[in-house]
Amino acid sequence: MTTSGTGHSTRRQRTGRRESPDERADRRWADLLQEVRVAQTGSQVLFGFLLSVVFMPRFAGLGGFEQGLYVATVVLGALATGALTAPVAYHRIFAGHRLKPQLVDAAARLVATGLVLLALTIGSALLLLLRVATGSLASGWIAGGVMLWFAVCWLLLPVRHLHRHNGHCPRPPGRTTATPARGGAATPRTEGRPT
Repeated sequence: MTTSGTGHSTRRQRTGRRESPDERADRRWADLLQEVRVAQTGSQVLFGFLLSVVFMPRFAGLGGFEQGLYVATVVLGALATGALTAPVAYHRIFAGHRLKPQLVDAAARLVATGLVLLALTIGSALLLLLRVATGSLASGWIAGGVMLWFAVCWLLLPVRHLHRHNGHCPRPPGRTTATPARGGAATPRTEGRPT
């Protein structure tokens, strides 16, 4: 791009990455796998623990509500584990069909579903644990508060930050951009993030 009347050329700042659709899909897939590893480990450990609870002697002494809550928690844990490990099955089925962008989109939706199910599993497991440990009605309020915390950390804060930046990433500090000076010539300036 040439600045009028001066002959000086300035380069426009590009936002985003210079990558092909296939490269973008590969990068997104690698990012998704890193995210899933954390969630899968947590869901599998929790699910394994939940499966062992039924074999403990104290389980037989639980009331009807606690046993029903246990069953619901185990089912939620199984659903979360299934959703969080589903990208592996998707990858095996989609492999070699040149559908990586579609694979990434489908897997991302399953991981989001798995995270919701994992949060519900943790909340119901906490409610079960607190009811058995304390027998207090306050256990419901505590579990509800923890679920609210999950909603804030996993949903509200990320959406708020995304909204604040209108879905765009701000320029990294230290990037130079050309700004017109008096007389029409472009002078470089360094932009930093506001504090």
